[in-house]
Amino acid sequence: MAGTSRHDREMMMKVKRELTECSEPVERLRLQCLARGSSGIKGLGRTFKIMDDDQNRSLDFKEFLKGLNDYGILMEREEAAALFQHFDRDGSGSINFDEFLITLRPPMSKARKEVVMQAFRKLDKTADGVITVEDLRGVYNAKYHPKYQNGEWTEDQVFRTFLDSFDTP
Repeated sequence: MAGTSRHDREMMMKVKRELTECSEPVERLRLQCLARGSSGIKGLGRTFKIMDDDQNRSLDFKEFLKGLNDYGILMEREEAAALFQHFDRDGSGSINFDEFLITLRPPMSKARKEVVMQAFRKLDKTADGVITVEDLRGVYNAKYHPKYQNGEWTEDQVFRTFLDSFDTP
């Protein structure tokens, strides 16, 4: 069994035990997602993107409930309403999609934060604190992509496809 699969299995077992003792709504939602494996929160994010009918990157309460239900999150309506209010920090009647996912993700360990910062510094070629398309162009090598190697795509096409994999406007 691969290390990732083993880690996922162990994490899912641990999370299911914790879920039986947890009463805090945000933590319960987090644990229900993580009980599906390391990509559980990401899966909920995908479900919410589908539920975001008007594509405004925010969810109203109806979209929120539908997303929870479609993803199979077991929760009473009152608990869902309390969660929604927790995420709706400005009281606007909608929750920002990005803030929701950031709040839901578990905190990163100090070691993991350092690895992320090392990767960020490597990508931020201009050292201005922002990773731009030009920064990425300086570190991404399209020449190893199979479609470039077989002549199907140009370097620019490979790079564009790489950029399209990021979730950004």
